[in-house]
Amino acid sequence: MIPSDAGTPPAAAPVFETFGCRLNAAETDAMRDLARKAGMRDAVVVNTCAVTGEAVRQARQRIRKLRRDHPGARLIVTGCAAQIEPETFAAMPEVDRVIGNADKLTPEIWRAEAPDSTGDAAPAPPRDSGGSQTRARACVPVQNGCDHRCTFCIIPFGRGDSRSVPAGAVVEQIERLVGGGCNEAVLTGVDLTSWGADLPGRPGLGDLVQRILRAVPDLPRLRLSSIDSIEADPALIEAVGGDPRLMPHLHLSLQSGDDMILKRMKRRHLRADSIRFCEEIRAARPDVVFGADLIAGFPTETEDMFQNTLRLVRDCGLTWLHVFPYSAREGTPAARMPQVPATVRRERARRLRAAGEAAVERHLAGQIGRTHPVLMETPRFGRTEQFAGVAFDADRPAGEIVTARILGRTDGRLRAARATL
Repeated sequence: MIPSDAGTPPAAAPVFETFGCRLNAAETDAMRDLARKAGMRDAVVVNTCAVTGEAVRQARQRIRKLRRDHPGARLIVTGCAAQIEPETFAAMPEVDRVIGNADKLTPEIWRAEAPDSTGDAAPAPPRDSGGSQTRARACVPVQNGCDHRCTFCIIPFGRGDSRSVPAGAVVEQIERLVGGGCNEAVLTGVDLTSWGADLPGRPGLGDLVQRILRAVPDLPRLRLSSIDSIEADPALIEAVGGDPRLMPHLHLSLQSGDDMILKRMKRRHLRADSIRFCEEIRAARPDVVFGADLIAGFPTETEDMFQNTLRLVRDCGLTWLHVFPYSAREGTPAARMPQVPATVRRERARRLRAAGEAAVERHLAGQIGRTHPVLMETPRFGRTEQFAGVAFDADRPAGEIVTARILGRTDGRLRAARATL
């Protein structure tokens, strides 16, 4: 769950809670702005995730607690889980309103939720192009939905088919963000590397990245959220190797390192494709660091198949792992396949996480003694270009990029004691 502002008293602005991905976080910020402009009060809004059954369970649990904490507030549920299972959430006695994904970014919805307000009802951001912004970093949704049908995934049913935000609108938004002092823009989407397939001329994500870097020369940092490496176009690989403002940190949607499991997942790549992509990117950008989504215990996965995934951490040189024990989602083909026992799934996830923790420690150890530009997220915490966390012993200006020499590491973070603006 993404940290929220749930401690805000209900008599003030609405409380928002976000589960799931960066796109959800960006949409929560857009909803918060719409609610503010509509003049909403005494409301709690939960933006749910449906990627796993556990995510839905956690959302329901949180909704119950929020109702206890805010007994007089109007409680609204939206997001992918609410889109896919509206009856489930509507039946909860704690919930007053369920809003689908198609409506949650429309100003009319939020005005209707605040009929007695005196809000200014100012125009909302364009649909699918909201932004999650801090002084340091802004998430910029450029794509929504998905045209693929992986056998384990329910998200296309909550987000619909792939839709791209036109490049001009993306550039304009990033220009506004930079003008407001933002130092890093993060391009986000459900299936980010499918950006452009529905636009005239079918441009690729690399074309968008290169256009942003050309058109917004004052943007210090551009980062990508999760990408599907098999969809990466030549222009994207060229941009990774050719412009230092594109951050050397790529998070890959790999899911498995076994070819049979990948086929049963209905993925469009094989193990060798993942390894080849990482080698190609690393040759173009030697300082790149890879993250990856990996599923442990997918239906029919044997120990030997799991070992192929475990070895992929080494063979691809992965560092930042997001590990998920497989969670069956009703309505998906994988839920009807022979299931791996839950205890085995959890144990395999534990082993994958341990491999990821060891990879992180190796990466952090290799940074000691080096100097890094660090984007400060808070006065005493920032991130390197490769997304490693850095703790400081004295305040630096939040939102600024400072140069820091790394002196050590502790608790999964780098430690810096000196910095200059």
